Amino acid sequence: MFEKQIEIPSAEEILCERPLPKDLAAVKAELHAIAKDVIAGKSDKLLVIVGPCSAHEAAPVLEYVRRLGRLNERVKEKLVLIPRIYTNKPRTKGVGYKGMFSQPDPENRENILKGIYAIRDLHIKAIAESGLSAADEMLYPENYAYVEDLLTYIAVGARSSENQLHRLVSSGIELPVGIKNPTGGSIPVTLNSVYAAQSPQVFKYHNWQVATGGNEYAHVVLRGRVDHYGNDIPNYHYETVMQVFEGYQTSGELKNPAVVIDSNHSNSKKQFRQQIRIVEEVLQNRTYDADFKRIVKGFMIESFLEEGNQKHDIVFGKSITDPCLGWADTERLIMDIAEKA
Repeated sequence: MFEKQIEIPSAEEILCERPLPKDLAAVKAELHAIAKDVIAGKSDKLLVIVGPCSAHEAAPVLEYVRRLGRLNERVKEKLVLIPRIYTNKPRTKGVGYKGMFSQPDPENRENILKGIYAIRDLHIKAIAESGLSAADEMLYPENYAYVEDLLTYIAVGARSSENQLHRLVSSGIELPVGIKNPTGGSIPVTLNSVYAAQSPQVFKYHNWQVATGGNEYAHVVLRGRVDHYGNDIPNYHYETVMQVFEGYQTSGELKNPAVVIDSNHSNSKKQFRQQIRIVEEVLQNRTYDADFKRIVKGFMIESFLEEGNQKHDIVFGKSITDPCLGWADTERLIMDIAEKA
């Protein structure tokens, strides 16, 4: 049985009520174009999608993106910094805090309508105060319409990458969409997901039959895998990246070969400081192989103002979900990526 609780207005109504101002829309459009150029190989810059595991409160996220915006002025010739403002949080067992979209106050009950307004306000303020537009995870495809005008990058998570609706909706998105390998780690399955997202599709979406033209900027994200015994197995190493490269080459149909390395999750076994070592190893491999360098387009890094995590929102700017790098380490790492890009 479904208990009706709050009626949610359509995305069109919400976007009219909380529009992105035209000057900020122009900023977002410019960053969106640069990010697409990186995936398409028209730019040698690297994407760095960096920020907290989940954006649970506006104030620390805004302080974080302000710092990132200042740092961007020092690295923008080499890097495209995209703040992670992830407002939907997947849960392995399906219960627990599910992100600002569902719970604008993590200590209180779900209020999705309030959450939609909260995340639109957060994204708009973040662009205004940092000059950067953000990435988010498309955990629920039907929610994407409420933020589609605000983002520069979309991620499809490991648990969602084999889901048909995620693949179909990705085919209609005009942003770079990073599709993570499934938790089992299959590269062919990941490439099949990219193929589906790059292909024209017809399907039902928001009470309409819709047709899409395919998203040629859909690409692979390697986030590590989990074996049958629950062990985390990394897949950021040279051999796996080149397996993806070969898969792109032999397919003959996939466009814009691209890999983004997720430095956390099963690649780091959620040992957050290992992200530094992982990024450094990938940067080193880029110096030895032209094909490796050509296909690796950037990194995902989990980072916040304070390192680690906490169960409840007590320390300002500390994750309440997965542990993150602190700001000082993040700044050093980003400067190092820029130097070696």
